[in-house]
Amino acid sequence: MDERGLAPDGTIAREGSLERISAEFAPVVEALRVHVAGTFARLHSAYLYGSIPRGTAVPGVSDLDVLLVLRDEPSDADRADARRIEAALDRAFPQINGVGIQLAGARALLSDAERHDGGFFVACLCTPLLGDDLAEHLPRYRPTSLLARETNGNLAALLPGWRTRAAAAVTDHQRRTLSRPVSRRLVRTGFTLVMPRWGGWTSDLDKSAELFGRYYPERLGQMRTAAVTARAPSADPAVLEMLIDDLGPWLAAEYTATHGERAPRP
Repeated sequence: MDERGLAPDGTIAREGSLERISAEFAPVVEALRVHVAGTFARLHSAYLYGSIPRGTAVPGVSDLDVLLVLRDEPSDADRADARRIEAALDRAFPQINGVGIQLAGARALLSDAERHDGGFFVACLCTPLLGDDLAEHLPRYRPTSLLARETNGNLAALLPGWRTRAAAAVTDHQRRTLSRPVSRRLVRTGFTLVMPRWGGWTSDLDKSAELFGRYYPERLGQMRTAAVTARAPSADPAVLEMLIDDLGPWLAAEYTATHGERAPRP
């Protein structure tokens, strides 16, 4: 891929690979493979995403991000099995700071409704680990306004829930736990807001913040704070207030004005 994360034909290149996994995390991935293969009889495919397959994971800091695609829609029993695997890996490997396993059905990910959301996620941001790669049945994606609108979801719908959780967060741990997903989502939103104008793709938080700042220099300081908080969660109530009550609403409004409303889901 080039410096914009694009393949030679101008489409977004897949950003991770199993070859990029560092030696520190290789045993974690192998244990995951064994757990998943021995647990999910209806497994279609399994994927890694995030810093571990990108080769940028930091031992003791980074988490293990996993997508399991089942042949049918996930059940409560499947979700319980996923939670057990998360707990077992988290206990066994101190080099990871938690495990997150997402579950999805193959039919849903290949549907028209998910083509520029879940489908894009699999085809460009996920690294195949087990099974048949769904990307073979998905299009090649370009950094368009349509992709920006559909893959990022509705930020405005998240803000009320974040405000409720922030008001109820009375300990440092609670505020840190909330600040990480909030800041990650805001950085991603900020980047996808400008993605079509920049003409490429990145998942790097710092690069995303700086690219956003090229087009919105007056908000660059806030976005840099969000990128820092996404890596090192903050317990400062003022940081949460800035993210949720200032940067968040502005981003939501600017996003809709620039890319329009996301298509309704069935």
